Amino acid sequence: MDTILVANAGSSSVKFEVFGVNQPGGLSSQLEGKIEGVGTKPDLTAVSAEGKVLVERTYTNENVPHVPAALHTVGAWLRDELHIHPIAVGHRVVHGGPEFDQPVLVTEEVLRRLERYIPLAPLHQPHNLEPIRSIMVNRPGLPQVACFDTAFHRKHPAVADYYAIPEHFHAEGVRRYGFHGLSYEYIAARLLEVAPGIARKKVIVAHLGSGASMCALKDGQSIESTMGFTALDGLPMGTRAGQIDPGVVLYLIEQKGVSPAEVQHLLYYDCGLKGLSGISNDMRELEASGDARAAFAIGYFVYRIALFTGTLAAALGGLDAFVFTAGIGENSPSLRARVASKLSWLGVKLDEAANSGRKQLISAPESGVAVYVIPTDEELMIARHTLALVRPSI
Repeated sequence: MDTILVANAGSSSVKFEVFGVNQPGGLSSQLEGKIEGVGTKPDLTAVSAEGKVLVERTYTNENVPHVPAALHTVGAWLRDELHIHPIAVGHRVVHGGPEFDQPVLVTEEVLRRLERYIPLAPLHQPHNLEPIRSIMVNRPGLPQVACFDTAFHRKHPAVADYYAIPEHFHAEGVRRYGFHGLSYEYIAARLLEVAPGIARKKVIVAHLGSGASMCALKDGQSIESTMGFTALDGLPMGTRAGQIDPGVVLYLIEQKGVSPAEVQHLLYYDCGLKGLSGISNDMRELEASGDARAAFAIGYFVYRIALFTGTLAAALGGLDAFVFTAGIGENSPSLRARVASKLSWLGVKLDEAANSGRKQLISAPESGVAVYVIPTDEELMIARHTLALVRPSI
C-alpha cells in the first residue's frame, strides 16, 4: 500500500502520522507517534491505528541533536524496521503570508519565499521549515507538500483583512491572516457529515488548546478570525498573551528598557494562562488546582471566549451553531459548561448529561444555538492535500 507521511515539527519535537492510500483515493491512519525532548532527552514513541505500541526508544543528544535529525530518525525507523516508504511528506507550515493561499509542492524557490515569514511566526515557522530543508538535501526525489495554517482564511473580505494603517504597509504584507486554518478547514468539512443542515449556516468554531483561536464560518468558509498578523492575537493561550494594547509593548520598550527580543519572548512564552496563574500553562493542572490564581486564569479564559463570540456573531449577523474543538475544547466539560453559561444571552443551553458524557451534540433540544464537540484532525487534512497534489488524478 502506498503511504503518506505527515510531519508537524516544533522547537523540540516532531509529531508524525502515516496514512495508507486506499482505492479509490481514500486515506486511513496506519500509525502515529512523536519524537520529543530533542536537545535534552530524545524519546521516540509510536502506536498503530489499533493502539498497539510499536516503539518506545530513547536516544542520546549526540544521535538526535536537533529537529532535522529527529525527522531523519523517524524516517529511518519507518524504512528499516516497518518497511514503510512514503510516496510524499506533508508538512504543517504555520505562515503562508499573503501569497500562499493553497497547499503547494515545495521547491527551493518556495522554501526561500517561506523563510521570509519567519519573523511573523518565530515560535513555529523556522521549526516547520527545518525538516523540509533536511529532506530536500537527503531525499531530493521525495515530494514534499507545505500546508498552511493561514490559507483557509485568505478569502476574508477586505474589511476583515486590513488594519487601520497606511496602505503601503498592507501591500507589504502587514495584514490580518488568521491561523489554525487546517483545523477549521477540517471542522468545516466534518460539519457537512455531522450536521449537514447546519454546516452552511452561521457557525463559530472555538479551537481551544495550548494555542487558541476562534473562527466565524459562513457557508463553510472563514469570514473572520480572532488571530491576526501573528499567532499572538486574540484569545489568551497557554503561554501567549492574546489581545493586548500595542501601547503595552511600547511602554515595556521605552519606559522599562525591555529589549524587543525580550518582549517577544515574554509575549510568546511567559504570558497567557501561565502568566495569569503563575502556576502552569496546562488547563488540566489549573482545573485540578485549588489556587485562586488558577481559578482566575480559567475565568479570564472563559470571559475572553465569550467576548470574542459576540464579536464573531456580529461579523456573521447571527449564530446558528457553536463548535468546541482541540485539546481543551474536546476534553474539558467544565470549561464548555462555563462558556455556554456566558452565552445564554444568545440562546445557548447545554444538555448537561450530553456534555459530561462526551456526546457530539451537547446542546439541549430547546437551545437557540446548536452546540457540538467535534475532534479536529489537522494531520488528515494535510494528508488529503498532499495526496491531491502528488496524485491529482485520484
